[in-house]
Amino acid sequence: MPYLHEFLALTIIHLLAVMSPGPDFAIILRQSISFGRKTAILTSFGIGAGIAVHVGYTLLGIGLLISQSPTLMMVAKLIGAAYISYLGVNLLRSQPSTAGNNIRIDNNPKHQKKAFMMGFMTNVFNPKVTLFFLAIFTTVVSANTPIFVQSFYGLWIIVTSIAWFSLVSFLFSKPVVRQKFLKNGHWFERVMGVILLIFAIKLVLELI
Repeated sequence: MPYLHEFLALTIIHLLAVMSPGPDFAIILRQSISFGRKTAILTSFGIGAGIAVHVGYTLLGIGLLISQSPTLMMVAKLIGAAYISYLGVNLLRSQPSTAGNNIRIDNNPKHQKKAFMMGFMTNVFNPKVTLFFLAIFTTVVSANTPIFVQSFYGLWIIVTSIAWFSLVSFLFSKPVVRQKFLKNGHWFERVMGVILLIFAIKLVLELI
């Protein structure tokens, strides 16, 4: 296979990146423990949809345009920081549940759509993901690689990302794990809020 070495290098770099703690991981962790497996997996698919957006504009060359424009990159980082801060503040305001340690499972279609959109928005507004895709598609992937091969790379990244976050959803939504966290569920959500705010602050500091 003429592109095997390229594919393997991209796969390794992507897996290391997707497994490292970040806003996506924090959101999946929170969704798994607070709402259960189904909600967390829907959020994982939302993250996959967000990655599809990044892949799409990277292949079209828009990602390169954004990276070369300080103004556009600043706007992207500010929007990302604002959204991640919004999520973080909401989690920081979490209050003890009046239902005690009962696990919250909401099968309402509106809640499920919200779970998908949370994953999508968290990923698509993260400028770090923009820079990541720009980096791998300009350094690891050759400019001579056919567009259909690059599209396959993008699809592979989307599928493996969904698979990874679905695995995290499965592991952290196990009843024994969830019950341990939910004994102090509001504190867990506040910790997730602090983590998200730290990411947001890091984005802002990069602009100074």
